[in-house]
Amino acid sequence: MPSSRNLNRQKIIQAAIELFGSQGVSETTTKQIAELAQVNEVTLFRQFGNKHGLLLAVIEDAEVFAQLGQSLTTELPPASNLAEMLRTYANTCLQALEQTPAVIRSLVGESGQYSPENRQGLGRSFDRANRRVAKYLKTNIGESQSELQLPIEQLTSLLHTLLFGYATIELTSEFHGLWRDRADFLDRVVALFVAGAVAGTTHQLTATNPADNLVIHLDLPASLVHQILQQAKKHSLQTYALVYVLFSTGLSVNEVLSLTRSHHLSSSDRQLLQITHGAARQVPVNQWILGKRYGSYLKNPLTQWLRSRKDVDPALFINPDGAALTEANLHQMWQQSIGETIAPTGTPSTIEQAQATWCVEMIMRGLSIEAMQTLTGWEASQLEPYIHRAQELTVLMQAFDVDRRSSG
Repeated sequence: MPSSRNLNRQKIIQAAIELFGSQGVSETTTKQIAELAQVNEVTLFRQFGNKHGLLLAVIEDAEVFAQLGQSLTTELPPASNLAEMLRTYANTCLQALEQTPAVIRSLVGESGQYSPENRQGLGRSFDRANRRVAKYLKTNIGESQSELQLPIEQLTSLLHTLLFGYATIELTSEFHGLWRDRADFLDRVVALFVAGAVAGTTHQLTATNPADNLVIHLDLPASLVHQILQQAKKHSLQTYALVYVLFSTGLSVNEVLSLTRSHHLSSSDRQLLQITHGAARQVPVNQWILGKRYGSYLKNPLTQWLRSRKDVDPALFINPDGAALTEANLHQMWQQSIGETIAPTGTPSTIEQAQATWCVEMIMRGLSIEAMQTLTGWEASQLEPYIHRAQELTVLMQAFDVDRRSSG
Protein backbone atom coordinates (compact mmCIF):
# COMPACT_ATOMS: atom_id res chain seq x y z
CA MET A 1 0.00 0.00 0.00
CA PRO A 2 1.52 3.38 -0.98
CA SER A 3 2.58 5.75 1.81
CA SER A 4 0.73 9.03 2.32
CA ARG A 5 3.82 10.85 1.03
CA ASN A 6 3.87 8.87 -2.22
CA LEU A 7 0.11 9.18 -2.56
CA ASN A 8 0.28 12.96 -2.16
CA ARG A 9 3.11 13.10 -4.68
CA GLN A 10 1.07 11.30 -7.32
CA LYS A 11 -2.01 13.41 -6.58
CA ILE A 12 0.00 16.60 -7.01
CA ILE A 13 1.63 15.41 -10.26
CA GLN A 14 -1.75 14.38 -11.68
CA ALA A 15 -3.29 17.73 -10.72
CA ALA A 16 -0.35 19.54 -12.33
CA ILE A 17 -0.75 17.56 -15.55
CA GLU A 18 -4.44 18.47 -15.68
CA LEU A 19 -3.88 22.18 -15.03
CA PHE A 20 -0.76 22.50 -17.18
CA GLY A 21 -2.77 20.98 -20.02
CA SER A 22 -5.90 23.11 -19.56
CA GLN A 23 -4.36 26.53 -18.87
CA GLY A 24 -0.61 26.24 -19.54
CA VAL A 25 2.38 26.06 -17.25
CA SER A 26 2.83 29.83 -16.90
CA GLU A 27 -0.79 30.52 -15.94
CA THR A 28 -0.98 27.72 -13.38
CA THR A 29 -0.15 28.52 -9.75
CA THR A 30 1.01 26.18 -7.03
CA LYS A 31 -2.07 27.16 -5.03
CA GLN A 32 -4.37 25.96 -7.82
CA ILE A 33 -2.47 22.69 -8.09
CA ALA A 34 -2.62 22.11 -4.33
CA GLU A 35 -6.35 22.83 -4.24
CA LEU A 36 -7.07 20.44 -7.10
CA ALA A 37 -4.90 17.75 -5.48
CA GLN A 38 -6.65 18.42 -2.15
CA VAL A 39 -3.40 18.91 -0.29
CA ASN A 40 -1.86 21.82 1.60
CA GLU A 41 0.33 24.08 -0.53
CA VAL A 42 3.09 23.54 2.03
CA THR A 43 2.98 19.83 1.17
CA LEU A 44 3.63 20.71 -2.47
CA PHE A 45 6.64 22.83 -1.53
CA ARG A 46 8.03 20.08 0.70
CA GLN A 47 7.72 17.55 -2.10
CA PHE A 48 8.93 19.62 -5.04
CA GLY A 49 10.39 22.88 -3.77
CA ASN A 50 8.54 25.11 -6.25
CA LYS A 51 6.53 25.00 -9.46
CA HIS A 52 9.57 24.39 -11.63
CA GLY A 53 10.55 21.48 -9.41
CA LEU A 54 7.05 20.10 -9.90
CA LEU A 55 7.31 20.59 -13.66
CA LEU A 56 10.54 18.61 -13.58
CA ALA A 57 8.72 15.78 -11.79
CA VAL A 58 5.90 15.93 -14.35
CA ILE A 59 8.41 15.64 -17.18
CA GLU A 60 10.28 12.76 -15.57
CA ASP A 61 7.44 10.87 -13.87
CA ALA A 62 4.33 11.45 -15.98
CA GLU A 63 3.01 8.30 -17.63
CA VAL A 64 3.21 9.75 -21.12
CA PHE A 65 7.00 10.00 -20.86
CA ALA A 66 7.42 6.82 -18.84
CA GLN A 67 5.76 4.88 -21.66
CA LEU A 68 8.34 5.97 -24.21
CA GLY A 69 10.72 3.07 -24.63
CA GLN A 70 9.06 0.82 -22.06
CA SER A 71 6.33 -0.46 -24.40
CA LEU A 72 8.90 -1.94 -26.76
CA THR A 73 10.62 -4.05 -24.14
CA THR A 74 7.60 -5.00 -22.03
CA GLU A 75 4.83 -5.58 -24.58
CA LEU A 76 6.42 -6.72 -27.83
CA PRO A 77 7.83 -10.20 -28.48
CA PRO A 78 11.30 -10.58 -29.99
CA ALA A 79 11.21 -9.00 -33.43
CA SER A 80 11.21 -11.28 -36.44
CA ASN A 81 10.67 -8.38 -38.82
CA LEU A 82 12.46 -5.09 -38.23
CA ALA A 83 10.00 -3.02 -40.22
CA GLU A 84 6.92 -4.33 -38.42
CA MET A 85 8.60 -4.00 -35.04
CA LEU A 86 9.53 -0.39 -35.71
CA ARG A 87 6.05 0.43 -36.98
CA THR A 88 4.39 -1.09 -33.92
CA TYR A 89 6.69 0.74 -31.53
CA ALA A 90 6.36 4.05 -33.39
CA ASN A 91 2.58 3.78 -33.32
CA THR A 92 2.65 3.00 -29.58
CA CYS A 93 4.82 6.07 -28.95
CA LEU A 94 2.44 8.35 -30.83
CA GLN A 95 -0.54 6.94 -28.92
CA ALA A 96 1.28 7.64 -25.64
CA LEU A 97 2.02 11.22 -26.66
CA GLU A 98 -1.59 11.75 -27.73
CA GLN A 99 -2.92 10.69 -24.33
CA THR A 100 -2.13 14.16 -22.98
CA PRO A 101 -2.14 16.43 -26.05
CA ALA A 102 -2.69 19.63 -24.06
CA VAL A 103 0.34 18.90 -21.87
CA ILE A 104 2.49 18.29 -24.97
CA ARG A 105 1.35 21.58 -26.49
CA SER A 106 2.11 23.40 -23.25
CA LEU A 107 5.54 21.80 -22.85
CA VAL A 108 6.48 22.74 -26.41
CA GLY A 109 4.94 26.20 -26.47
CA GLU A 110 6.40 27.38 -23.15
CA SER A 111 9.72 25.55 -23.17
CA GLY A 112 11.63 28.79 -23.65
CA GLN A 113 10.51 29.93 -20.20
CA TYR A 114 11.78 26.84 -18.38
CA SER A 115 14.84 26.72 -16.17
CA PRO A 116 17.94 24.83 -17.37
CA GLU A 117 17.07 22.09 -14.85
CA ASN A 118 13.65 21.59 -16.43
CA ARG A 119 15.06 21.41 -19.94
CA GLN A 120 17.69 18.97 -18.73
CA GLY A 121 14.95 16.86 -17.17
CA LEU A 122 13.11 16.70 -20.46
CA GLY A 123 16.34 15.67 -22.16
CA ARG A 124 16.97 12.93 -19.59
CA SER A 125 13.47 11.50 -20.17
CA PHE A 126 14.13 11.10 -23.88
CA ASP A 127 17.63 9.80 -23.19
CA ARG A 128 16.20 6.98 -21.05
CA ALA A 129 13.75 6.09 -23.80
CA ASN A 130 16.55 6.11 -26.37
CA ARG A 131 18.70 3.79 -24.28
CA ARG A 132 15.86 1.30 -23.71
CA VAL A 133 15.01 1.11 -27.39
CA ALA A 134 18.64 0.97 -28.49
CA LYS A 135 19.23 -1.97 -26.16
CA TYR A 136 16.21 -3.78 -27.57
CA LEU A 137 17.27 -3.14 -31.16
CA LYS A 138 20.79 -4.38 -30.47
CA THR A 139 19.36 -7.64 -29.16
CA ASN A 140 16.95 -8.19 -32.03
CA ILE A 141 18.94 -6.93 -34.99
CA GLY A 142 21.83 -9.15 -33.90
CA GLU A 143 24.55 -9.62 -36.50
CA SER A 144 23.03 -7.00 -38.78
CA GLN A 145 24.46 -4.29 -36.51
CA SER A 146 27.69 -4.46 -38.48
CA GLU A 147 25.78 -3.28 -41.55
CA LEU A 148 24.16 -0.25 -39.91
CA GLN A 149 25.06 3.10 -41.44
CA LEU A 150 25.00 4.82 -38.02
CA PRO A 151 25.46 3.63 -34.42
CA ILE A 152 22.25 2.12 -33.09
CA GLU A 153 21.98 4.82 -30.39
CA GLN A 154 22.00 7.57 -33.03
CA LEU A 155 19.43 5.74 -35.15
CA THR A 156 17.16 5.39 -32.13
CA SER A 157 17.54 9.07 -31.34
CA LEU A 158 16.61 9.94 -34.94
CA LEU A 159 13.52 7.74 -34.67
CA HIS A 160 12.34 9.49 -31.50
CA THR A 161 13.07 12.90 -33.00
CA LEU A 162 10.87 12.09 -35.99
CA LEU A 163 8.07 10.77 -33.78
CA PHE A 164 8.08 13.69 -31.38
CA GLY A 165 8.27 16.13 -34.27
CA TYR A 166 5.25 14.48 -35.90
CA ALA A 167 3.28 14.54 -32.64
CA THR A 168 4.16 18.21 -32.10
CA ILE A 169 2.98 19.19 -35.57
CA GLU A 170 -0.20 17.11 -35.35
CA LEU A 171 -1.08 18.46 -31.90
CA THR A 172 -0.33 22.11 -32.63
CA SER A 173 -1.48 22.65 -36.22
CA GLU A 174 -4.26 21.87 -38.66
CA PHE A 175 -4.33 21.22 -42.42
CA HIS A 176 -0.55 21.07 -42.77
CA GLY A 177 -0.79 18.75 -45.79
CA LEU A 178 2.52 17.02 -45.02
CA TRP A 179 1.08 13.50 -44.78
CA ARG A 180 -2.25 11.95 -45.69
CA ASP A 181 -2.56 10.48 -42.20
CA ARG A 182 -0.59 8.70 -39.50
CA ALA A 183 -0.33 5.47 -41.50
CA ASP A 184 1.22 7.40 -44.37
CA PHE A 185 3.73 9.03 -42.02
CA LEU A 186 4.64 5.72 -40.35
CA ASP A 187 5.09 4.03 -43.74
CA ARG A 188 7.62 6.67 -44.72
CA VAL A 189 9.46 6.62 -41.41
CA VAL A 190 9.80 2.83 -41.42
CA ALA A 191 10.87 2.79 -45.07
CA LEU A 192 13.45 5.52 -44.43
CA PHE A 193 14.77 3.78 -41.33
CA VAL A 194 15.03 0.32 -42.85
CA ALA A 195 16.10 1.19 -46.37
CA GLY A 196 18.38 4.05 -45.45
CA ALA A 197 19.81 2.99 -42.12
CA VAL A 198 20.25 -0.72 -42.64
CA ALA A 199 22.23 -1.46 -45.79
CA GLY A 200 21.99 -4.89 -47.33
CA THR A 201 20.16 -6.61 -44.47
CA THR A 202 17.47 -9.20 -44.82
CA HIS A 203 14.87 -7.15 -42.93
CA GLN A 204 12.26 -6.41 -45.58
CA LEU A 205 9.05 -4.45 -45.59
CA THR A 206 5.86 -6.31 -46.31
CA ALA A 207 6.16 -5.14 -49.90
CA THR A 208 7.90 -2.07 -51.22
CA ASN A 209 7.63 0.19 -54.20
CA PRO A 210 11.31 0.53 -55.16
CA ALA A 211 10.65 3.83 -56.87
CA ASP A 212 9.97 5.77 -53.67
CA ASN A 213 10.40 3.31 -50.78
CA LEU A 214 6.73 3.48 -49.77
CA VAL A 215 5.39 0.53 -47.83
CA ILE A 216 2.86 -1.33 -49.93
CA HIS A 217 0.32 -3.47 -48.11
CA LEU A 218 -0.80 -6.64 -49.83
CA ASP A 219 -4.44 -7.22 -50.75
CA LEU A 220 -6.49 -10.04 -49.22
CA PRO A 221 -8.31 -12.84 -51.07
CA ALA A 222 -12.10 -12.66 -51.38
CA SER A 223 -12.72 -15.73 -49.22
CA LEU A 224 -10.75 -14.23 -46.32
CA VAL A 225 -12.45 -10.84 -46.65
CA HIS A 226 -15.92 -12.39 -46.48
CA GLN A 227 -14.82 -14.51 -43.52
CA ILE A 228 -13.64 -11.38 -41.69
CA LEU A 229 -16.91 -9.61 -42.42
CA GLN A 230 -18.94 -12.56 -41.12
CA GLN A 231 -16.86 -12.71 -37.95
CA ALA A 232 -17.41 -8.96 -37.47
CA LYS A 233 -21.17 -9.46 -37.90
CA LYS A 234 -21.20 -12.07 -35.14
CA HIS A 235 -19.39 -9.76 -32.76
CA SER A 236 -21.61 -6.65 -32.89
CA LEU A 237 -23.59 -4.44 -35.24
CA GLN A 238 -21.04 -1.62 -34.92
CA THR A 239 -18.06 -3.91 -35.57
CA TYR A 240 -19.82 -5.21 -38.67
CA ALA A 241 -20.48 -1.64 -39.87
CA LEU A 242 -16.88 -0.61 -39.21
CA VAL A 243 -15.31 -3.51 -41.10
CA TYR A 244 -17.84 -3.00 -43.89
CA VAL A 245 -16.72 0.64 -44.23
CA LEU A 246 -13.05 -0.36 -44.29
CA PHE A 247 -13.54 -2.82 -47.16
CA SER A 248 -16.14 -0.78 -49.08
CA THR A 249 -14.47 2.65 -49.04
CA GLY A 250 -10.70 2.14 -48.78
CA LEU A 251 -10.41 4.74 -46.02
CA SER A 252 -7.45 4.90 -43.68
CA VAL A 253 -7.72 4.50 -39.92
CA ASN A 254 -7.51 8.24 -39.24
CA GLU A 255 -10.08 9.02 -41.93
CA VAL A 256 -12.52 6.56 -40.37
CA LEU A 257 -11.94 7.96 -36.89
CA SER A 258 -12.63 11.51 -38.11
CA LEU A 259 -16.08 10.63 -39.50
CA THR A 260 -19.25 11.99 -37.94
CA ARG A 261 -22.88 11.10 -38.59
CA SER A 262 -23.27 14.22 -40.71
CA HIS A 263 -20.56 12.87 -43.05
CA HIS A 264 -22.79 9.96 -44.04
CA LEU A 265 -25.04 10.63 -47.03
CA SER A 266 -27.46 7.96 -48.21
CA SER A 267 -30.24 7.80 -50.80
CA SER A 268 -31.91 5.15 -52.91
CA ASP A 269 -29.24 5.35 -55.61
CA ARG A 270 -26.02 6.12 -53.70
CA GLN A 271 -24.25 6.08 -50.34
CA LEU A 272 -21.36 8.49 -49.69
CA LEU A 273 -18.98 9.51 -46.94
CA GLN A 274 -17.65 13.06 -46.80
CA ILE A 275 -13.95 12.99 -45.89
CA THR A 276 -12.58 16.05 -44.08
CA HIS A 277 -9.38 14.58 -42.65
CA GLY A 278 -6.43 14.96 -45.01
CA ALA A 279 -7.55 15.22 -48.64
CA ALA A 280 -11.12 16.56 -48.54
CA ARG A 281 -13.34 14.52 -50.87
CA GLN A 282 -16.38 12.28 -51.13
CA VAL A 283 -16.06 8.50 -51.42
CA PRO A 284 -18.77 5.99 -52.34
CA VAL A 285 -19.68 3.22 -49.92
CA ASN A 286 -19.92 0.18 -52.18
CA GLN A 287 -22.74 -2.34 -52.04
CA TRP A 288 -20.52 -4.99 -53.60
CA ILE A 289 -17.32 -6.24 -51.99
CA LEU A 290 -15.32 -8.81 -53.96
CA GLY A 291 -18.29 -10.35 -55.69
CA LYS A 292 -20.72 -10.33 -52.77
CA ARG A 293 -23.44 -7.78 -52.14
CA TYR A 294 -23.84 -6.39 -48.63
CA GLY A 295 -27.33 -4.91 -48.66
CA SER A 296 -28.48 -1.86 -50.60
CA TYR A 297 -27.70 1.83 -50.45
CA LEU A 298 -30.46 2.34 -47.88
CA LYS A 299 -30.12 -0.90 -45.93
CA ASN A 300 -26.61 -2.16 -45.23
CA PRO A 301 -24.37 -2.75 -42.20
CA LEU A 302 -23.62 0.98 -41.83
CA THR A 303 -27.21 2.27 -42.07
CA GLN A 304 -28.42 -0.49 -39.74
CA TRP A 305 -25.81 0.52 -37.16
CA LEU A 306 -26.81 4.18 -37.36
CA ARG A 307 -30.52 3.40 -37.02
CA SER A 308 -29.85 1.28 -33.94
CA ARG A 309 -28.16 4.08 -32.00
CA LYS A 310 -29.91 5.80 -29.11
CA ASP A 311 -27.04 8.12 -28.16
CA VAL A 312 -26.47 11.70 -29.29
CA ASP A 313 -22.70 11.62 -29.87
CA PRO A 314 -21.95 13.03 -33.35
CA ALA A 315 -19.17 10.50 -34.08
CA LEU A 316 -19.96 7.86 -36.69
CA PHE A 317 -18.44 5.16 -34.48
CA ILE A 318 -18.28 5.21 -30.67
CA ASN A 319 -16.47 3.32 -27.92
CA PRO A 320 -18.09 1.49 -24.98
CA ASP A 321 -18.14 4.75 -22.98
CA GLY A 322 -20.27 6.45 -25.62
CA ALA A 323 -17.48 8.76 -26.83
CA ALA A 324 -15.84 8.90 -30.24
CA LEU A 325 -13.99 5.73 -31.19
CA THR A 326 -10.23 5.85 -30.57
CA GLU A 327 -7.51 4.21 -32.63
CA ALA A 328 -6.99 1.66 -29.86
CA ASN A 329 -10.72 0.83 -29.93
CA LEU A 330 -10.63 0.44 -33.70
CA HIS A 331 -7.65 -1.91 -33.64
CA GLN A 332 -9.33 -3.97 -30.93
CA MET A 333 -12.47 -4.33 -33.06
CA TRP A 334 -10.32 -5.33 -36.03
CA GLN A 335 -8.57 -8.01 -33.97
CA GLN A 336 -11.93 -9.37 -32.87
CA SER A 337 -12.99 -9.56 -36.51
CA ILE A 338 -9.95 -11.36 -37.88
CA GLY A 339 -9.83 -13.85 -35.01
CA GLU A 340 -7.36 -16.61 -35.78
CA THR A 341 -7.39 -16.06 -39.54
CA ILE A 342 -4.06 -15.85 -41.33
CA ALA A 343 -3.35 -13.88 -44.51
CA PRO A 344 -1.52 -15.52 -47.46
CA THR A 345 1.68 -13.94 -46.15
CA GLY A 346 1.46 -16.22 -43.10
CA THR A 347 0.72 -13.33 -40.72
CA PRO A 348 -2.53 -11.91 -39.29
CA SER A 349 -4.37 -9.51 -41.58
CA THR A 350 -3.85 -5.79 -40.92
CA ILE A 351 -6.27 -2.89 -41.23
CA GLU A 352 -4.09 -1.41 -43.95
CA GLN A 353 -4.72 -4.52 -46.05
CA ALA A 354 -8.41 -3.63 -46.16
CA GLN A 355 -7.45 -0.40 -47.92
CA ALA A 356 -5.10 -2.26 -50.26
CA THR A 357 -7.82 -4.80 -51.08
CA TRP A 358 -10.27 -2.01 -51.92
CA CYS A 359 -7.71 -0.30 -54.16
CA VAL A 360 -6.99 -3.43 -56.16
CA GLU A 361 -10.69 -4.27 -56.49
CA MET A 362 -11.63 -0.78 -57.72
CA ILE A 363 -8.89 -0.87 -60.36
CA MET A 364 -9.97 -4.32 -61.49
CA ARG A 365 -13.53 -3.04 -61.78
CA GLY A 366 -12.36 -0.46 -64.30
CA LEU A 367 -11.61 2.77 -62.45
CA SER A 368 -8.87 4.81 -64.11
CA ILE A 369 -5.78 6.04 -62.31
CA GLU A 370 -7.21 9.58 -62.44
CA ALA A 371 -10.44 8.39 -60.82
CA MET A 372 -8.49 6.55 -58.13
CA GLN A 373 -6.45 9.67 -57.41
CA THR A 374 -9.68 11.57 -56.87
CA LEU A 375 -11.14 8.92 -54.57
CA THR A 376 -7.99 8.37 -52.50
CA GLY A 377 -6.26 11.74 -52.59
CA TRP A 378 -3.04 9.88 -53.45
CA GLU A 379 -0.34 10.61 -55.98
CA ALA A 380 -0.15 8.40 -59.06
CA SER A 381 3.08 6.83 -57.79
CA GLN A 382 1.30 5.57 -54.69
CA LEU A 383 -1.26 3.78 -56.84
CA GLU A 384 1.19 2.12 -59.22
CA PRO A 385 1.82 -1.01 -57.10
CA TYR A 386 -1.91 -1.64 -56.83
CA ILE A 387 -2.33 -1.15 -60.57
CA HIS A 388 0.37 -3.78 -61.15
CA ARG A 389 -1.33 -6.11 -58.66
CA ALA A 390 -4.70 -5.67 -60.38
CA GLN A 391 -3.07 -6.46 -63.74
CA GLU A 392 -1.47 -9.55 -62.22
CA LEU A 393 -4.80 -10.80 -60.87
CA THR A 394 -6.51 -10.10 -64.20
CA VAL A 395 -3.92 -12.17 -66.04
CA LEU A 396 -4.34 -15.02 -63.54
CA MET A 397 -8.11 -14.97 -64.01
CA GLN A 398 -7.66 -15.07 -67.78
CA ALA A 399 -5.24 -18.01 -67.46
CA PHE A 400 -7.69 -19.94 -65.28
CA ASP A 401 -10.46 -19.20 -67.77
CA VAL A 402 -8.35 -20.53 -70.64
CA ASP A 403 -7.59 -23.67 -68.62
CA ARG A 404 -11.28 -24.22 -67.85
CA ARG A 405 -12.24 -23.82 -71.51
CA SER A 406 -9.49 -26.25 -72.53
CA SER A 407 -10.64 -28.89 -70.05
CA GLY A 408 -14.23 -28.54 -71.25
